[in-house]
Order: sequence, then structure tokens, then C-alpha cells
Amino acid sequence: MKVTLTFDNGPTAPVTSQVLDTLAGHGVKSTFFLVGENLTAPANRAVAERAAAEGHWIGNHTLTHTVRLGDSPDPATAEREIGEAQRLIGGLATPGQLFRPYGRGGVLDRRLLNRAALGHLQRHGFTCVLWNSVPHDWDDPDGWVDTCLADLRTREWSLVVLHDLPTGAMSHLPRFLEALESLGADILQDFPPDCVPIRDGDVRVPLDHLLTD
Repeated sequence: MKVTLTFDNGPTAPVTSQVLDTLAGHGVKSTFFLVGENLTAPANRAVAERAAAEGHWIGNHTLTHTVRLGDSPDPATAEREIGEAQRLIGGLATPGQLFRPYGRGGVLDRRLLNRAALGHLQRHGFTCVLWNSVPHDWDDPDGWVDTCLADLRTREWSLVVLHDLPTGAMSHLPRFLEALESLGADILQDFPPDCVPIRDGDVRVPLDHLLTD
């Protein structure tokens, strides 16, 4: 069993710090997909800098986390949501430029991207990172661990989406990591290839199911 852990929607200083402490205690490296506007708060910026300094990868999860790019007919939306977030992330971006679109509940469908967003990702050499395991920690803060462990048994390599938000869910992260260790899971920082449809601006697989016409 291979598992890659990612954390979306932060940074939120107290919770992200808690997550970093837990990951460090277990020797786990992950990726944090940040909401750009969160970085305007100095405490949040500082914890993002800590994450990068400790070897976690930093990616872009849009500027506001309010617009599914495929729902917007305005081509300027992609530049704002992707480009402005990337400018706020700045030198924290590692490795290269990672982008995760807003899926609203983890849904992978044709509202995920539009043509303007795809063009932006290609022109600027982004790697687009999706997911295959969403245990809904944000709306099941006490039950997500068991949900996730059951789901991980269904595939060889899972890319898990968690959220470093103040829901209480991350208080169960130590138990989750202990369970993975007991199962002998190989916890990786890299991404399963089938979750990376665009790498360094190069489209690797057909995107019709993710792209608004």
C-alpha cells in the first residue's frame, strides 16, 4: 500500500502548525496546497514558510477557493485565481509550480477547469495534481480516519486530500499515521501518475472529463 498525503485550504496558523508537528514526529513529508489569500496574514505566511523549510512541498489551490474554474465564463478568472495565488506563494513554490483546482467536495467533473485555465497551466509550466481519496475530514471530523483507512485498501497507491482547517479533524492525524504505520504503508511525497494529468505544462492524458467546453 502506497499513500501520499496532501493538505488543502490552509495555511491556518494554529492548525497547520499542529499538522507540521505531527508529520515531523512521524518523519512524513507531504504537500500543502495553499489558498493564496490566506498568505496575506503574517502568521499564516510564517507557518507556510516553516512547512517549506521542513521539506514539505507547497502548491497553489487558487486565490479564493470560491470559484470552480469550469463554472466561470470569464477568461480573466483563471489569471486571477491561479496567477495571483502563485504570485503570493512566490519563492515558497516547490517543486516547480504545483496547482490543485477547487473541486467543491472533491468532485472530479467538467466544472474543474475551463479552456482559459488549461491554457494558463500550459503556458506557465504548471503541474496539475488531482486526487483519488477524499475522506471528507471537513464534514466528518471524528469519523474520517476509519473512512480513509477503508478507502486506502481499495487501491495500490492513494493520494489523500485532508484539510488543515480548524474543524478538529486534525486532532486525529496522529491516530491515522499510527494506523498507516501498523499497516506497513509506504508513505510517499511523490504523486501517483494517474493523479497528475498535466506535468510541467505538458498534458499527459485526455482532459475532456475535467474541462468545460
